Amino acid sequence: MKFKRGDKVVVIAGNNKGANGEILLVDRENGRVIVDGVNLRWKHRKSTDPQNPKGERVQEACSVHASNVMLLDPSTGKGTRKRPSSEG
Repeated sequence: MKFKRGDKVVVIAGNNKGANGEILLVDRENGRVIVDGVNLRWKHRKSTDPQNPKGERVQEACSVHASNVMLLDPSTGKGTRKRPSSEG
């Protein structure tokens, strides 16, 4: 897989097509990545008596398949297949 944590990517397929973000986590075994602010889902948390007497809903970023994201070229702002030469 050509992605690593911290890379800027653009989503090219799915519900969040066209969204940009930074990779937070790479799951090489399953071929998936977690992108900041993309593929958000609601997680319902149960109440814990002393710290949190009420339950809550929080949004979490879920993984997307690595084939649905493309590296972002900083000079053009579009997706690219190759790693930009400025990053090394």
